[in-house]
Amino acid sequence: MDLWLKDAAPSPALRRWYSHAPGKWTEFRRRYVAELRANADALAPLRERLESDARVTFVYASRETQRNSAVVLKAFLEGPRTAR
Repeated sequence: MDLWLKDAAPSPALRRWYSHAPGKWTEFRRRYVAELRANADALAPLRERLESDARVTFVYASRETQRNSAVVLKAFLEGPRTAR
């Protein structure tokens, strides 16, 4: 791993609130996307790598493969820029 964008991760408060409770998933996504929009500069190094077709691997610590912050971050980065 040669790049860790700690500021692009969900805030500690948001992670604690979510605690991987399935019933909170929709609200977690909404809140995390709001954090990503508010901290767009933290994503610049990642966007540069994606635009250069460099390999990017999203790493997460959850056992949950479908509901985790990496899923939200990837969808956010792949979505239309006008929605950000």
